[in-house]
Amino acid sequence: MKKDTKLGHAGRDPKANHGIVNPPVYHASTVTFETVAELKTAEQNRFDMVYYGRYGTPTTFAFEEAVATLEGADKTIAMPSGLGAIAGTLMALLKSGDHLLMTDSVYYPARKFCDVHLKQYGIETTYYNPLIGSGISELIQDNTRVCFTETPGSISFEVQDVPAIAKAAHERDVLVVTDITWSGGYYYAPFEKGADVSIQAATKYIVGHSDAMLGTITMPERLYKKIKTSVSMAGYAAAPDDCYLGLRGLRTLSTRLARHQETALTLARWLEARPEVDVVLHPALPSCPGHETWKRDFSGSSGLFGLVLKDGYSDAAVAAMLDGLDLYAMGFSWGGFESLIIPANLSGSRTAAPWPHKGQVLRIHAGLEDVDDLIADLEKGLERLNAQA
Repeated sequence: MKKDTKLGHAGRDPKANHGIVNPPVYHASTVTFETVAELKTAEQNRFDMVYYGRYGTPTTFAFEEAVATLEGADKTIAMPSGLGAIAGTLMALLKSGDHLLMTDSVYYPARKFCDVHLKQYGIETTYYNPLIGSGISELIQDNTRVCFTETPGSISFEVQDVPAIAKAAHERDVLVVTDITWSGGYYYAPFEKGADVSIQAATKYIVGHSDAMLGTITMPERLYKKIKTSVSMAGYAAAPDDCYLGLRGLRTLSTRLARHQETALTLARWLEARPEVDVVLHPALPSCPGHETWKRDFSGSSGLFGLVLKDGYSDAAVAAMLDGLDLYAMGFSWGGFESLIIPANLSGSRTAAPWPHKGQVLRIHAGLEDVDDLIADLEKGLERLNAQA
């Protein structure tokens, strides 16, 4: 079946739910059993059946099945957030004395998790240039266990050559973890590119409506028990209502992403022609680092991209531009129906390779509003920017 068909049918079984199309939301902590034999069977197979609410309910399992189907893997574990998915995966795959290779473009809270939490457990992190490709082999140590990639970066938008990184990593028995949130899992096939584990902040495009916190860890069967045991022992549990909203969001994922993609590309091309803009950071544009890799590995683009203003605009001018916008809210999330914009500062958050641009970075998420209205709002904002210059 094609991907759109799978999205419509995976993770649901009307026959098991009185003919109802969607699985119900099961709220559960205690799960009861009628016999000692049933109780013992549940204890022995706790990850594959409803044993206790924290391990999952039929709602959780339906969502997990649908995401695994979307990404082309055996198993998915639902997590309470994207950061929870990152932290849970790293803690499951690393131990004291191990070494982690982490992309320098990684989501900032994940960087902080490495620098604070992993460090106190004796796990060393080396940050690498996201465009390093096969050169990653030179950074692999005898105790390197995981190489973490994020493609593209969610602020700087470099597209990583995951196949080249995976080839070098696997030659040294290093696992490759890939954050694919930008693609929604729809425009990128991580396991075909060599990833061992994929991660999404399902809060973003999978949920799609800015009303749930959710993360996913997807993997082959061989890694499932190890990761599931670790995250369960740490107490991670995704709420059943959020899993339901994620499952609902999956049904319209391709339709929404197509609109996000179209609007973002229209905005990006319009911004490229503006005299106030130094460079637009959109993987589908030739000016974006890793564009050729994007053309090879992705089947589309999403609504998230960035731009760098020309150097010289004051903080007050940028604030005047952003504060007066009507349709773009300022918020740190993305992936929902609403358009968002935030200023970002990358000069102090990169350690492997210096940030090459001097101007103010702005990140835009193109929502589902009419693109002409979004352009008009930005145009007025740029007028305010120039008035304050």
